[in-house]
Amino acid sequence: MALAAVETRSQDGPTPEQVDRYLRSGLRNRWHPLCPSGFVTDKPVGLRRFGERLVLWRDSGGTVHVQEDRCPHRGAPMSLARHLGDRLACWYHGVEVGPDGTVLAVPGQPGCSMEGSKEVKTYPAQEIKGAIFAWIGDALNQEPAPYDPPPQLVDAERFGAILCYAEWQMPWRYLLDNNLDPMHGAFLHAQSHSMARGDREAKFRTRRTDTGFIFEKVTQRDVNFDWSEFCDTGAIYARLEIPYPATGGPGGNFGIIAHATPIDETATACFFWRFRKVSGWQRDVWRFLYRNRLEARHWAVLEQDREMLEAFNPEADAREILYSHDGGVVQLRRTIRAEAREQLAALMAAGEAPDWLGAG
Repeated sequence: MALAAVETRSQDGPTPEQVDRYLRSGLRNRWHPLCPSGFVTDKPVGLRRFGERLVLWRDSGGTVHVQEDRCPHRGAPMSLARHLGDRLACWYHGVEVGPDGTVLAVPGQPGCSMEGSKEVKTYPAQEIKGAIFAWIGDALNQEPAPYDPPPQLVDAERFGAILCYAEWQMPWRYLLDNNLDPMHGAFLHAQSHSMARGDREAKFRTRRTDTGFIFEKVTQRDVNFDWSEFCDTGAIYARLEIPYPATGGPGGNFGIIAHATPIDETATACFFWRFRKVSGWQRDVWRFLYRNRLEARHWAVLEQDREMLEAFNPEADAREILYSHDGGVVQLRRTIRAEAREQLAALMAAGEAPDWLGAG
């Protein structure tokens, strides 16, 4: 049975083509991980995320700040600025900018109109389980919404989690598609130590949850990559579990929480938290086994995903013929597109539409 994600729109709403364009660089009004915490130490760091240049830096107290990577004077990159503890000083002409984007000093012309005004866009930021997150809002939603992180990342008493980070040359949506497609595990990863078993045919169902949905095999459980969950709790991510043999140590199933943060339209910052339900000495055993025996195997599996997804045509989904195993992908796309359509319609109604609107 073929499946199709049918999209309709109101007479005055955005067209499907405009929604596509809007989504290419990512979904706004959510918290997104930008990079591992260890990337930002005692110097400012420049990154590109959502097609924008950002600078990340820590003040003297260790608090991380995320701002546009631009000096308000001449547009020089603040990622090359001198770090003065509670502010950055542009290397080009010394203009000093504070954590909230306020210009604190202009050494070349004290008392000029820039001083005391907020001239640099600043993004709300927080650190969660080894990663720096930022609120990426649109013009109507600059203030952050609450974010309820998954317990696997914040409940250290019950779970042990390890972050794996990579940058892949592919559109960000491909990573979420991949993780909402349980059946690919039995084919692409057939030689994996943890995914070599299980049927290559299965019946699936979609089950709604309070934060999204679960796409799961009805005829098979705890054998392979048998289910995946899409969650929207202020951030969007996929969660899945893979059964582990006893030789993999304590903790039962091996879980993954995956975030896809667009670098631009063709590259993605990929975050994979690997977790198990362990505490006390079992957590120590799990981490030891992971670092010494299992990590290389897991990167080998990720490498299979990377090689496949980077080889896709960026517009491959325009000519798909989907069937019942793709129900999770279809539901994911419908969910994300519905949110994107709503955001874009609100921006259009408020006169805050992107500059490209109307260009197709």
